Amino acid sequence: MTHSKDALRYGSEAHYLDARLYDHAYARRKHDVRFYVEMAREHGAPVLELGAGSGRVALALARDGHDVVAVDRMDSMLDRLRERLEKVPSAVRARVEIARGDLRKFRLRGRRFPLVISPFNVFMHLYSRSDVEAALETCRAHLTPRGRLVFDVLNPDLRAFVRDPQRAYTSRPIVDPTTGRTWAYSEQFQFDPCTQVQMVTSVLRDPDDPSDLRVLPLAHRQFFPAELEALLHYNGFEIEERWGDFSRGPLAAEAESQVVVARARRRR
Repeated sequence: MTHSKDALRYGSEAHYLDARLYDHAYARRKHDVRFYVEMAREHGAPVLELGAGSGRVALALARDGHDVVAVDRMDSMLDRLRERLEKVPSAVRARVEIARGDLRKFRLRGRRFPLVISPFNVFMHLYSRSDVEAALETCRAHLTPRGRLVFDVLNPDLRAFVRDPQRAYTSRPIVDPTTGRTWAYSEQFQFDPCTQVQMVTSVLRDPDDPSDLRVLPLAHRQFFPAELEALLHYNGFEIEERWGDFSRGPLAAEAESQVVVARARRRR
């Protein structure tokens, strides 16, 4: 199944429209946050975060004493970040600069960073080669000569690509943090092998009224390891380190993620 441009656009946005629900869903995800804090300690600050969302990583960086520019294109997520900033000490708040922008086009003129990060699969919203090239040009434009680009994407899971697209895979119920309402939760999976985009559609239903539902598609471009290395290489980067998890374990077939540290490729 080939996903239309409208489906891809909505699949890049729907998951992030309800920022409180997003925060609630990923409240226990801490391992990658610790890793990015370690990266800031190793490579220095200020940090440019592309795809900062509601500030899950940016706030942790600021609490650890690092200045960070948090960039996102979703107003819903940036509004949530501003709301969260109001509840932290003023010293932490002062370390976070918010900027609205698309990582394919974003520019801060005259500013470069020793560390540019793009956590939690942000690059998987780059659905075409030109999208990837534009995003990597943004990263290169903002890195100091010895700076590092650090990001993560999922390691493709071939088993997930052959799931029945007509089947709803039931998971645990979800409680809406705003209303306290409990939703029955299921997911459907549709993978397009030509574009390498997997659409994961989350369906939230009222158990007492099946017609009352919320449908939230999430479109993720899948990057195979050798392909990702080539994309970085031909856009002026070289991989310095690549791990299969945020504890710096080896990249292997069963690894959930590809965690990449890259730098501008030296001219020869």
